[in-house]
Amino acid sequence: MAKAYIALGANLEQPKAQLDAACVALEALAETGSFQISPYYASVPMGEFKQPDYINAVASIETQHSPLELLDALQAIEQQQGRVRLQHWGPRTLDLDLLLYDNLVMTSERLTIPHYGMKQRSFVLVPLFNLSPELILPCETPLKSLISAKLRSELQELDSDH
Repeated sequence: MAKAYIALGANLEQPKAQLDAACVALEALAETGSFQISPYYASVPMGEFKQPDYINAVASIETQHSPLELLDALQAIEQQQGRVRLQHWGPRTLDLDLLLYDNLVMTSERLTIPHYGMKQRSFVLVPLFNLSPELILPCETPLKSLISAKLRSELQELDSDH
């Protein structure tokens, strides 16, 4: 059994509803009773494209799926919710990124764990901290050492009625 952390993001077609639906799908992938979700946060999009703000969160699950099986399942959820990959960092109905899988460090053509950009992204770090404030990353960096007031100020926590 592995503990996996998954970043959720959406900024098209009712983003909050997209994250809510993704939570239902992720809970179905998780071992019974292991699904947890952070509060939802509004964040400014990355990249050069003019697009709506995102809603982001991080989920944790315990799973018997291998990392690549989990990636396949996450991509299937994205497709079921209308994800179309048109532009890097472009708008999307749903983005699910596998951030961490236990303490595994791996790089393959399809998957890099830990997720390559997670240490620079407030919309990943802050929700991850909500779930696991004592988490030590595979590089042995305590998550709490990456959290700052400036980082928190980049996000707006939304009402937590999910």
